Amino acid sequence: MGGLLEKWATETPDKKFIIYHDRNLCWTYREFNERVDLFAKGLMELGVTKDSKVGIWANNIPDWLTVFFASAKLGAWLVTVNTSYKAAELDYLLEDSDIHTLCIIDKYRDSSYVDMVRGLDRSHLPYLKNVVVMDGAKADGFLCADDVFEKGRNANDLRYLRMKEEVDCHDIVNMQYTSGTTGFPKGVMLTHFNILNNGQATGDAMVYTPDDKLCVCVPFFHCFGIVLALCSVITHNMTMVITVDFEAEAVLRSVSAEKCTALYGVPTMFVSELNHENFSKYDLSSLRTGIMAGSLCPIETMKQVMDKMNMKDIISVYGLTESSPGMTCSRTFHTMEQRATTVGTEFPEVEVKVFNPETGRECAIGEHGEICCRGYNVMKGYYKNPKATAETIDADGWLHSGDLAMKDEEGFYHITGRIKDMIIRGGENIYPREIENFIYKMPEVRMVEVVGIPDPKYGEIVGAFIILKEGCTLTQEQVQEYCKGQIARYKIPKYIFFVDDYPKTGSGKVQKFKLRDIAKANVDKILAEEAAQK
Repeated sequence: MGGLLEKWATETPDKKFIIYHDRNLCWTYREFNERVDLFAKGLMELGVTKDSKVGIWANNIPDWLTVFFASAKLGAWLVTVNTSYKAAELDYLLEDSDIHTLCIIDKYRDSSYVDMVRGLDRSHLPYLKNVVVMDGAKADGFLCADDVFEKGRNANDLRYLRMKEEVDCHDIVNMQYTSGTTGFPKGVMLTHFNILNNGQATGDAMVYTPDDKLCVCVPFFHCFGIVLALCSVITHNMTMVITVDFEAEAVLRSVSAEKCTALYGVPTMFVSELNHENFSKYDLSSLRTGIMAGSLCPIETMKQVMDKMNMKDIISVYGLTESSPGMTCSRTFHTMEQRATTVGTEFPEVEVKVFNPETGRECAIGEHGEICCRGYNVMKGYYKNPKATAETIDADGWLHSGDLAMKDEEGFYHITGRIKDMIIRGGENIYPREIENFIYKMPEVRMVEVVGIPDPKYGEIVGAFIILKEGCTLTQEQVQEYCKGQIARYKIPKYIFFVDDYPKTGSGKVQKFKLRDIAKANVDKILAEEAAQK
């Protein structure tokens, strides 16, 4: 990562790299590289060394990328923290990841990050040495970004040069936390080699050139932002136009003013842009391509984006954090229907196969099974969790996605379901077991099962079926209140059903697909009654 930035800072020093239109901020490749060097030397003075963990808990502020590249140049790992996390989730991640230096913003939406960090029990966080408040904010007892830059001005340049020289492309550069159906979130270890090659291939699929400008409104803490966006840009010597948060008009305004040629988003983002009351005010004629991903793309939405937003060459990408993330993608020359109804074909240099999860044999064309991949994009493993790593990457090197898929006669892959019970709400992956583990802590709860419920806006929303302990009572509102401030808002069940038992198989396993059907029927009834009352 660091070497590629330095290459462009030398070869195209005055080319614009990062633009924040709404902040009237622009850094060229040279300016940004100089800023990164200064921050990196400051981190070095704070004790960050090769393989140290540097955490970033922030939305897409300008210095998010400064922290990333600074860490990368030192051989440290950037650990990304979901901006929606609350106290319990942060505490778990900090302890599991061994973060040495945590960079945060003061607050985000209804959360005070500073207060949550202050409230931590530091006795079980021996690795956490520094907390840095970014984006111009200051907080008593914490460092601010200016402190780090100042330390960098007085650092030993020779020591810094030696640290940079020790970095190898197969070193870990980024760790992102993703949940499983069993247990707590796991740290996915990704290397420079993983993510830069995936970014290169993604950009190639959209025929990127140095003349392209990508509007980035997806969060950097996801692979969508850090790989499909940033790594596509840096490998193709492009320009990024960034919005700090997703807000439909801010995106439209940035694209129009900066003449962006590419735009990314989950389907709900594009719907918000298309339906914005001021949509017609903005000139989007510069747009050509982009990515719609995160959940299956409705063909009507894809058609409107291609027609009304001029994105004739838009593609979709499928994968998971563990595959860096791209495994398959559509191409600009594929038909609209192929781009809207399939997840395309294999990435270059990546093997993709569909296996029967029961027998382990490769499925025939048209047969449903588990989609797996093997290649440069497969993660290095889960941090401090060899057992989970071995369960996900088999002895032959195949990464098992947990997703059901089918390959058609033309070689296109169709995602048809999930072996795991993951819920995808508006592009956010939600894992029921994590929520179940949390709700189980309520003293009144005997059993809880969490499922996804179909929703026209978000794709899926979270529902919970609770069996109470004898003699106990709870309301939906009490459960939701218990979750507030402890787990991310998008994970809190919107609908809670209190039941006496669950539908089970003959061997006693809960049949979640039946719970989903029951939940959908109940929600449909609730919505019909609400509509009738109006």
